[in-house]
Amino acid sequence: MTASDHLPAGTAARGPYAVDVDPGSAGWDHCSLRVLALPPGGRHAFDTGGSEWIVLPLAGACTVEVDGRAFPLSGRADVFTAVTDFAYAPRDARVELASRAGGRFALAGARCERRLPARHGPASGVPVELRGTGTCSRQVNNFAAADVFACDRLIAVEVLTPGGNWSSHPPHKHDEHRPGLEAVLEEIYYFEVAPGPRGAPGLGYHRVSPSGHGRGTDLLVEVRDGDTVLVPDGWHGPSVAAPGHDMYYLNVMAGPGAERAWLISDHPDHAWVRATWRDQPVDPRLPLYAPPTP
Repeated sequence: MTASDHLPAGTAARGPYAVDVDPGSAGWDHCSLRVLALPPGGRHAFDTGGSEWIVLPLAGACTVEVDGRAFPLSGRADVFTAVTDFAYAPRDARVELASRAGGRFALAGARCERRLPARHGPASGVPVELRGTGTCSRQVNNFAAADVFACDRLIAVEVLTPGGNWSSHPPHKHDEHRPGLEAVLEEIYYFEVAPGPRGAPGLGYHRVSPSGHGRGTDLLVEVRDGDTVLVPDGWHGPSVAAPGHDMYYLNVMAGPGAERAWLISDHPDHAWVRATWRDQPVDPRLPLYAPPTP
């Protein structure tokens, strides 16, 4: 473990960003994440450089302008209430965000080679998957999964775990190149945790254990609203939501492989849990919400 693997809320802030993780600060080659808060009437501009980026509203709406082309985003009240639309910005572009009412916006990025077209991703086109059953039930919003939305390198999804449940389970890894079986992917987890019924701040736990590859990442941390965890390698999971506190995390992934694919290996000590899912119902609290109809 390095000191930068767990970034509690506020510790990764830089300039206008509440979270600013890039390959230089993370000590890797591809993934970036920024979280930007804009006040009512606020604006922000940045150059994409050698990375492709997705602008994802966490709370609020905005307009994203890419090289003079405008993409109005309806956004959402917060991550626990709705699927959101988003905008894709290619490398070597100028991006401007403007928010009439203000809000918070995630900028998920990955260094890339190809320059793809700027475009809008509608909320109605986001596949909502219910993964696992029983206490392993969770919701996955596959807005930029490898087989859903075209990017050059970037893969990004949202995971919602009801209070008391485990997600990212069984623990899995993607730190070896094994064609057709496993892809090398760096990964960022950005957490938001809902307060409890009496308003107490939320919390959860996240585990990464060494796989014998890379840095030998090894950590077990309490995660709270606004925390970020870096996963350069290793078996990662579970992410555990404390009872009474629904947990959200944004996963941002990218790697060096020629094929953009999410290929993982389950931890051999825990892979058996998948076989139990067929005998249990999905948590009735899910889905927390579904995408709007087209």
